[in-house]
Amino acid sequence: MSETNKRKKISIVVPCYNEQENVRLMSEAIESRFNEDETLKKYDYDILFIDNDSADNTRAELRKLCAEDKVHIKAIFNAKNFGQFNSPYYAMLQTDGDATMLMAADFQDPPELISKFVKSWEEGYRIVIGVKAHSTDGKVVYAFRCLYYKLIKKFSQVEQIEHFTGFGLYDSSFIDVMRKLDDPTPFLRGIVAELGFRRKEIPYDQPKRRAGKTSNNFYTLYDAAMLGFTSYTKVGLRLATFAGAICSGISMLVALIYLIMKLIWWDRFPAGMTPLLLGMLFLGSVQIFFIGVVGEYILSINQRVMKRPLVVEEERINFDEKNFDEKTDKKEPAGLEDECVSENTK
Repeated sequence: MSETNKRKKISIVVPCYNEQENVRLMSEAIESRFNEDETLKKYDYDILFIDNDSADNTRAELRKLCAEDKVHIKAIFNAKNFGQFNSPYYAMLQTDGDATMLMAADFQDPPELISKFVKSWEEGYRIVIGVKAHSTDGKVVYAFRCLYYKLIKKFSQVEQIEHFTGFGLYDSSFIDVMRKLDDPTPFLRGIVAELGFRRKEIPYDQPKRRAGKTSNNFYTLYDAAMLGFTSYTKVGLRLATFAGAICSGISMLVALIYLIMKLIWWDRFPAGMTPLLLGMLFLGSVQIFFIGVVGEYILSINQRVMKRPLVVEEERINFDEKNFDEKTDKKEPAGLEDECVSENTK
């Protein structure tokens, strides 16, 4: 067995969506860390880019990278855009390293932290994560983000990690746990908090994007917030129950008072339409709000019941399927369908 095969291997997962300006820079940055950092020189590594159906030249850049380095660079091209959670989670299941690291392609997860993560991993931590101590988000966005983290941490049934985006290093034993979950709507941040081993949190200052524009918008941020909310809290349903009970009690009490006053002062107490309209509007708005909350829970349940695959692959490049199967002992990891095409079998 060669010296390279004896070394521990670190797999780096880099999710991409319209990152044509960043993928080569990220690849070079990671390679330089493993070639120049004294801590990382003793490790083998590979970089797995997973493209979530980019509309720019990201795939063309990835093809060039894979052609230039068939040993260390791999790529998976999704058939469609499967969302910001499914795609990176699925890619982590396809790795065969002794540890897997997840980081963004836009350099907001600094490659300089790789050596710190690996050191902590060698100290015995099976999970090492980055927690943002400072963010480049605007003050309003950051304030709402902090409020969200505090609320979900307070109301969640399990411990939640504040200012954690998934950036971190995960031992292969935890990747095996992820493979067995069979969750069609995985929320990695919650899974790490709920099912993860003893972990170490490393604070870092989040830098600005190196290039390009973020694909996050109000809808994607709302989707992320609601996935965590419906997956790990019961507070929405409990609030609907309590608010409904309180409103019903108040309504019955007001109705009883109005009835008594009308019976006592039949000719001198004109009830009028104003109280009736106000009551109807108030109760209607409360009902509509909580129907929406219940709908979010039902949507989450519906997605899980349908059992759709995490990702359908269009193509994968530089994968040695035989070695991958032996390493993972799983012919078809969760979400891998017959549509998945290996570059080696074309």
